[in-house]
Amino acid sequence: MPCRELRYASKDDWRALNDWLKGRWSPDLSMEQRVRDILTQVREQGDEALVDYTRRFDCPDFQADMIRVPEADLSAALASIPSEDVAILEAAIGNVRGFHEQQVQRSWFQTKPDGTILGQMVRPVERVGLYVPGGQGGTTPLISSLIMNAVPAQVAGVDAVAAVSPPRADGTLDAYILATAALLGITEVYRLGSAWAVAALAFGTGTVPAVDVIAGPGNIYVTTAKRLLVGQVGIDMIAGPSEIAILADASANPEWVAADMLSQAEHDPLAASILVSDSQSLLDNVKAALSRQLAELPRSETAAQSLADWGALILVPDIRVGTELINLLAPEHLELCVDDPWRLLGLIRNAGAVFMGHHCPEPIGDYFAGPNHVLPTMGTARFTSGLSVDNFIKKSNIIATSCAYVAEHGPAVARLATLEGLDAHARSVLQRG
Repeated sequence: MPCRELRYASKDDWRALNDWLKGRWSPDLSMEQRVRDILTQVREQGDEALVDYTRRFDCPDFQADMIRVPEADLSAALASIPSEDVAILEAAIGNVRGFHEQQVQRSWFQTKPDGTILGQMVRPVERVGLYVPGGQGGTTPLISSLIMNAVPAQVAGVDAVAAVSPPRADGTLDAYILATAALLGITEVYRLGSAWAVAALAFGTGTVPAVDVIAGPGNIYVTTAKRLLVGQVGIDMIAGPSEIAILADASANPEWVAADMLSQAEHDPLAASILVSDSQSLLDNVKAALSRQLAELPRSETAAQSLADWGALILVPDIRVGTELINLLAPEHLELCVDDPWRLLGLIRNAGAVFMGHHCPEPIGDYFAGPNHVLPTMGTARFTSGLSVDNFIKKSNIIATSCAYVAEHGPAVARLATLEGLDAHARSVLQRG
């Protein structure tokens, strides 16, 4: 059996489901101390620590002068890849940029009848650091993550964007990562990975200038380092393993649905792929399709483990009850593989991204359509959103009041301060009365 088969009839069934899914998030507490040690070493020893860690874990012959990638290497990488691939990358970047340009916020001011001016000033942060995983030995470079993280920062107006990615054993980075950086206009690329790369971005070293916000996915070391550095820098989010929920009716194509479930299962043994349907026939056909397609996947071992541990085919009495379950799951990715997805959209409250209909598989959003693929996981879509321009801006409140305003409202302000036992606050206002 590729994955478990369950039933959900009402919220009474949620607790057991939720208890099962919580098992995906079991933090290794011993990891935290190891990451703290790495952060301390980089903060105190700078480039020396970066070289030491990189030699031990990535590139045995690494030297300090290899940390930063020369700009000429970026141009050379771009020239080395096929022109048709350059065109695809340019199209993807254009789509992502066009989407995020709609998110731009502007400063605003409001003038009251008494002349008081209130407002909000929107400004981008100055420097952003992006983590770009290279995969095991650089074999699965996440080019799309570089695009998805860099573009909203650039649209926000960030002054400088730096990227870090772990080098391969020979000290090189994948040509497509370098070429994509060149297409994005990023000139700062560093051959660094894991927690020491995050530490370098947060604290700064002799070679790597410190940043204000760190974004981008990574392994448990990267995620733990980002979590521990909140307050020192801003971060995008603490993301867990990938997940997809598919709400489907009898009109869905079981082969397509199975392929969509496997698109997440191949990511990670902890990835969750869940199909919710009111059609037992569809569930049976998807189960058979999963078995067939799984055997054809290069990453079949990973996908099989994911499905066995965290995959599910869930029967619901009707699609409306299915939407109730979806909102409880609050999935990272939600596909509405139903006859009329727009009819259901208004019932969806919690999802990182919603893919509408039979011809909109999740990878369309991962790579090309334009919306960001950095999304909340582990049910956090209940209260948070995907990566956007907002992650790279800050807002300052503007207040301008007159002598007359202080004279009129000062006593009330002072009284509120006094009620809190803050006499100096009250005096600050009353001295101007």
